[in-house]
Amino acid sequence: MQGTNVRFALERENAVAKSLAAGKQPEQRVAGPAGLPSLVTRKSLLLKGTGMCCNTNRRFQSMKKIILVLIVMLALAGYAAGQVTSPTQDVLGAHNVYGRGCEACHAVHSGAAGNGGASSPNSGNLALWGEDLTPLYGQTLTFAGGGAVTIPNYGTTTVTVGGNPVAPVGLPGSPSDGTFVIAACLSCHDGNLAKVGMMKGTTVETVTIAGATFNPPTLLGNDGSTPGNYANDHPVGPNANPWCGSFGWDCTLDAAGKIVPGPNQKQFFTDYFDVTKTGPLSALVPVTGSHTVSFGPYTLNFTNSWITCTTCHDQHDMLYFDTTGTGTIQPTHFFVRGWYNPGNTATSNSVAQFCRGCHGGESNEMHGQVVPTT
Repeated sequence: MQGTNVRFALERENAVAKSLAAGKQPEQRVAGPAGLPSLVTRKSLLLKGTGMCCNTNRRFQSMKKIILVLIVMLALAGYAAGQVTSPTQDVLGAHNVYGRGCEACHAVHSGAAGNGGASSPNSGNLALWGEDLTPLYGQTLTFAGGGAVTIPNYGTTTVTVGGNPVAPVGLPGSPSDGTFVIAACLSCHDGNLAKVGMMKGTTVETVTIAGATFNPPTLLGNDGSTPGNYANDHPVGPNANPWCGSFGWDCTLDAAGKIVPGPNQKQFFTDYFDVTKTGPLSALVPVTGSHTVSFGPYTLNFTNSWITCTTCHDQHDMLYFDTTGTGTIQPTHFFVRGWYNPGNTATSNSVAQFCRGCHGGESNEMHGQVVPTT
């Protein structure tokens, strides 16, 4: 109805202008659709006496332009409203766990027993963790590169692993403890020692490579290779340390072991985002100091801070990542802690950029190139 009223008013103004040009007086007032009056009245036309003709024609032209602009604005507003879509999935994504939500990992009562698992001493006493950690107690897992992680006995009694007793150490002081994070993640994502809980063993999101679409496995200890094989998984643990120098970024380490970016790494922060502030390098397990490793003529300066599962993954957001911490949102997948949008275009490089956040030797910038992220 509003569109009809506006068109009627515009047509009425054209008619009035023609009447004036022919020397005719317009009607005193004519009602339009739904009671809309004409925007021009005889009183308004005669208000300025003999000077009405020229003044009124200019006013007609101005009014027509204003109405035309309003019509265009209304049309554009309708188009824009048609483009707005609401998210179809909670940011938890797969970690919404079939609607179980937060309680799938953080049982509000009774620890693992609150999710149908086995009850044990200390179960749920840290972060209300609702999955069974006990199968992992005392186990040593060797990840890619030979980095080994031994999961402590977080219980209250000695357990036996491989014929050897493993004394209890109790729970750590914080759920952010890097080894506890590994144990907590594997309490769902192992599939070998620990039960799979409510997981089906493959990702919700798909990957397409050379026309083939598939769902990658999500059980590190039971991924279709040898059960208990963690050597095909990215290193985590106290021996998984980012470095500066040969094969890496042109950065240095200060006395505390914190990364001080060089010119090429700073350029990377411009081309991607500052991964030391909101990305993986901001989520290392903090340990003061550094150490040096030499390979023939090459020297690598490692920070003592190390990688845990949540260094590269934000378990609470599968879909979006804030690159600045102030609302600059970019797409992500698989809970990756960065701008990570595989398959965006044939030349999309956000996945490669994410890896280069630590692996600077493979970056555009360390090869003398400045390439933006797409």
